[in-house]
Amino acid sequence: MIVIDYKDKRPIYEQVVEKFENLIIRGILEEGNKLPSVRSLAIELSINPNTIQKAYMELERSGYIYSIKGKGNYVAAGDEIEKRRKEAIIEQTTELVKLVKSLGITREEFIKSLNYVFEEVEL
Repeated sequence: MIVIDYKDKRPIYEQVVEKFENLIIRGILEEGNKLPSVRSLAIELSINPNTIQKAYMELERSGYIYSIKGKGNYVAAGDEIEKRRKEAIIEQTTELVKLVKSLGITREEFIKSLNYVFEEVEL
């Protein structure tokens, strides 16, 4: 589920946060899904439980998850996640449009290519 890149200069907890955000935004982890316990994820990743706890606290602060004392952490519902999903789409699309414009591709050519790819790509 989560792989830590030890060559990445960012703190491990930030990587864990990013990975969970990505899984939630992409809908792989759905509303109400239970996250692994702090201890089990720490063991699985061979890192300090405090690192996982810090990541979970950040995810909760950001509205991605909520905790139930004694039960665990769960993927949150609601508008915040949908808002983040839309922001991620806009961010990625913006980068793609910048590239397309830098290559001198017209809007019409881009839309034609986008329509083709949209029909061909399967998940």
